[in-house]
Amino acid sequence: MRANISANTTRLNMKPEPAAWEALRRHATAQLHGGFADRVLRHAHGPADGTWRSLFAAGARRLSPGFADRVLRAARVATELPSLGSHIAVSAATAIVCLAAVLFVHKRSVDRDDARNLAEWGRIIEIADDESV
Repeated sequence: MRANISANTTRLNMKPEPAAWEALRRHATAQLHGGFADRVLRHAHGPADGTWRSLFAAGARRLSPGFADRVLRAARVATELPSLGSHIAVSAATAIVCLAAVLFVHKRSVDRDDARNLAEWGRIIEIADDESV
């Protein structure tokens, strides 16, 4: 019985796994720009404490006096619950709009029915006049 020759020759031509990993590592390292590792580490650790302090000071210099109080006041106003009077006013306005819509639709349907009934009665009268002649 013949042995699988292609599998044996392929294994003889292949590099060992550690050599393949080393070649891959070298190729990937050659693709990176200089200082890549330093940039990654700086980004991972974030700015130093002194940098945060200088950013905080620069931001504070750009804010007008009383900014925090104005923001807090605006936030309190935005989160206040509506009063009972405003609830009643909105409910009344909604009821008025709904009533007006119902009356409008009812008036239109009554006018349409009246026009249709008058047209039918007009035809009945024409037929009756034709038969009496």
